[in-house]
Amino acid sequence: MTQTQEPAGGHALSGQTLLLVDGSSYLYRAYHAMPDLRADPLDPTSPPTGAIRGMINMLGSLRQDFPEAQYVACVFDASGKTFRDDLYAAYKANRSPMPDDLRAQIEPINTVVQLLGWTVLTIPGIEADDVIGTLARAGEARGMQVVISSGDKDLAQLVTEHVTIIDTMSGKKRDLAGVQAEFGVPANRMIDYQTLVGDSVDNVPGVSKVGPKTAAKWLNEYGSLDALIAQADAVKGAAGENLRKALDWLPTGRQLVTIRTDCDLSPALNAQATGTATVDDPIHALPVRPADAAALAQFYEQYGFRSLAKSIAAGHTTLGGAGKGGRAKAGPAPETDLPAGKSEVGELRYTTILTWAQFDEWLARIDAAELTALDTEATSLDEMQATLVGISLSVQPGEAAYIPLMHTQPGTPEQLPLDEVLARLKPWLEDASKPKLGQNFKYDRHVFANHGMTVRGYVHDTMLASYVLEVHRAHSLESLADRHLGRTGLSYEDVCGKGVNQIPFAEVDLDTATRYACEDADQTLDVHRALWPRLAADERLRGIYALEIETSERLFRVERNGVQIDAGTLARQSNDLGRRILEAEEKAYELAGQPFKLGSPKQIGEILFGKLGIPPLKKTPSGVPSTDEDVLEQLAEDYPLPATILEHRSLSKLKSTYTDKLPQMASPLDGRVHTHYAQAVAVTGRLSSVDPNLQNIPVRTADGRRIREAFVAPPGRLIASADYSQIELRIMAHLSGDAALLKAFREGLDVHRATASEVFGVAPDQVSSEQRRYAKVINFGLIYGMSAFGLAKNLNIERSAAKSWIERYFERYPGVRRYMDDTVDFARSHGYVETVFGRRLYLPEINGGNGPRKRAAERQAINAPMQGTAADLIKKAMCAVQDKLDAQGRQTLIIMQVHDELVFEVPEAEVDWVREEVPQLMASVAELQVPLLAEVGVGLNWEEAH
Repeated sequence: MTQTQEPAGGHALSGQTLLLVDGSSYLYRAYHAMPDLRADPLDPTSPPTGAIRGMINMLGSLRQDFPEAQYVACVFDASGKTFRDDLYAAYKANRSPMPDDLRAQIEPINTVVQLLGWTVLTIPGIEADDVIGTLARAGEARGMQVVISSGDKDLAQLVTEHVTIIDTMSGKKRDLAGVQAEFGVPANRMIDYQTLVGDSVDNVPGVSKVGPKTAAKWLNEYGSLDALIAQADAVKGAAGENLRKALDWLPTGRQLVTIRTDCDLSPALNAQATGTATVDDPIHALPVRPADAAALAQFYEQYGFRSLAKSIAAGHTTLGGAGKGGRAKAGPAPETDLPAGKSEVGELRYTTILTWAQFDEWLARIDAAELTALDTEATSLDEMQATLVGISLSVQPGEAAYIPLMHTQPGTPEQLPLDEVLARLKPWLEDASKPKLGQNFKYDRHVFANHGMTVRGYVHDTMLASYVLEVHRAHSLESLADRHLGRTGLSYEDVCGKGVNQIPFAEVDLDTATRYACEDADQTLDVHRALWPRLAADERLRGIYALEIETSERLFRVERNGVQIDAGTLARQSNDLGRRILEAEEKAYELAGQPFKLGSPKQIGEILFGKLGIPPLKKTPSGVPSTDEDVLEQLAEDYPLPATILEHRSLSKLKSTYTDKLPQMASPLDGRVHTHYAQAVAVTGRLSSVDPNLQNIPVRTADGRRIREAFVAPPGRLIASADYSQIELRIMAHLSGDAALLKAFREGLDVHRATASEVFGVAPDQVSSEQRRYAKVINFGLIYGMSAFGLAKNLNIERSAAKSWIERYFERYPGVRRYMDDTVDFARSHGYVETVFGRRLYLPEINGGNGPRKRAAERQAINAPMQGTAADLIKKAMCAVQDKLDAQGRQTLIIMQVHDELVFEVPEAEVDWVREEVPQLMASVAELQVPLLAEVGVGLNWEEAH
């Protein structure tokens, strides 16, 4: 039968809508968009339900967008081979296996989709794309309007006047015009286009190094792939040569990318028992069926969707949608068990503010709002240098405004003057009673501060909310919107380009800039609405979030304070390091008997294992003897050349990373170094420091410690360092409740000497310095889950001796062993561990992954509560100390936070106050079973303060 023939029953279907869903596309999008939901939220071992819930939401939303569709089908790929596997053995060979927790949701997804009234098609031997293609052409032939819901660009070849594709997540519509605009070729040339560019997802090669632009150019020039092949010899350049090399492959490639539209679906459709289908008339098997309310209610209760079950009782069966005109999405909808995702806002309303009337209207709105999402577009990612390009605001979902201030693209309308805009915004910005929300608002504080503005009233930050709730996941706005709203917007690279072709945001056209900036504010508000109810429902997590919000404000001030460096000291150190680097090179050449590149692992390996005949200790994955640092350290115990190479590496790193670079990083405005503290990076809650990384200065070596001599105070001021003493051991004593450890700390004993006394069976006053050193390694090593093998290696002793010492340690400190065992059991049951204050530290691999990763997760489970609690304590201390400084009007500045240490720049007149008050404040931020102890040192520079 051809498409021009009218099939039986065609008139009855003419003008109706056939809705086809690419279920496999939905499946993965729902899985990745939703959080890790469980049937029992309190039991992480209960069945996963995130993808199930996402499918319900997206299908419900789609039905609300297309209520007129009377024929519907949801199509999934079946397991097993198809004709394409026989045609090309490597077809889809690079596909990763389906995650186990997604596979576990396949059967319940099939069940609930059918209960909602959809026909589900999973046909062995026929790919979902071919099923969709066959149904689409059958519907079109009967005069139907066919809507395919999918994000798969491969389906674009099916688009005609009567067949349209909508991208369920982005809202993108691929009709004839949309395909032409997106791909540069008409829909009836998409098969040719895909043949040329290939399909990396399905592992189908195209013409080597031919991308979308070249493929479109060729097809527009030659008209078709066949015409291009016929004139292949005329195509010039490297692309033409690659085309000619691919000529034998292209017919096979075309077969692989061509969606079949003539499959016999009747056996599978007849099995659905919804009608009688034939090869020519499959559509009558796909009528919408009434949802099975009773079965749905039971299903929703079984999988923990309580609010959906309640909605069934209220007479609703198609739930989770965005409403007419909204986007299909995976994220939870209002009135669900989880916080709302994108609300039912209809069309997005984004405004460019170019007049004072518009400005005044929005100023009144934000002044009256319960919460305003505030975002800046600026000239730089360097927060100390960035200045405003524009400001975006949102007070309710789906609506936002952008105030352009410094756009420079030719043709840009006249913008409101920056200084006057800031003057009029100043009362609201600096009013702490006007609640503000941001995404990484510490950056926005800096941008406004660079214009002399002090923003107050920041009470929420979506990045920090995500960090507290899901520390193991990504926290960018793009990730959060995708995960919690089921949608993403324009990326910065979409707007500005990338690499050498990237333009400043100020040069982006105003319409695009408005959409991008408004999306940022709008999505920030939406993400907050999704995350805040989860924080509000858990008092301990809410307390950690409040601590992070408070810490962010303190870090903003620390970053702006910066630290003064002595460029002269660094220059002298650089010269000394340079001289010693040359000496190490000469010594290495002498030991090797020839010159070689000390930075080349290949040449080092040839010298060590070839010329010198040193036995290799291990090999790289490619089979080459390894020369990594661990190997060289072991070899250095017996051979002088590896020791010299290590010395050269260490000196070179200090010179390039610190002594040469630090002076270049001083701000031209104040001559001080302003590091950036990242709050949402380390999974333990620790801060990380970048540009420069002050936390990685190697203080265990004399050369590393000398770097700290360059961190100085201006005349009339000194540097003070306040450091918690043995903080992680004290936390271990608190968590374990071990009587002997508690006694040692409560009585102020030397805990390492006490441990040596217990482990080696001698009186405390008889403990040798070597025994104390061994005990110190044991104390700190066991905190990090060190094994007998690790202890033996660290102390250079026999493994049997290390094992015996560890056993004796646990005999003397049984509470520590009990804590470790209980903590690992808790982590296995819950998927996370907690700090003393309730911060959750997730361990995704504690119940999965390979053996080494699982054991690493178990070690992390033991150590993370201690590291995390230490992180909480230093944040609490920083906030408490800054509060006291503010309350008393002190001039002392917090200038750095490094590990368990706070570093201050102190006026000479306040040194005594710092010595007395700061340790007391740090010790009093929490009441543990053992006393906290902080020690303060003062000096002319950071090193001297130690």
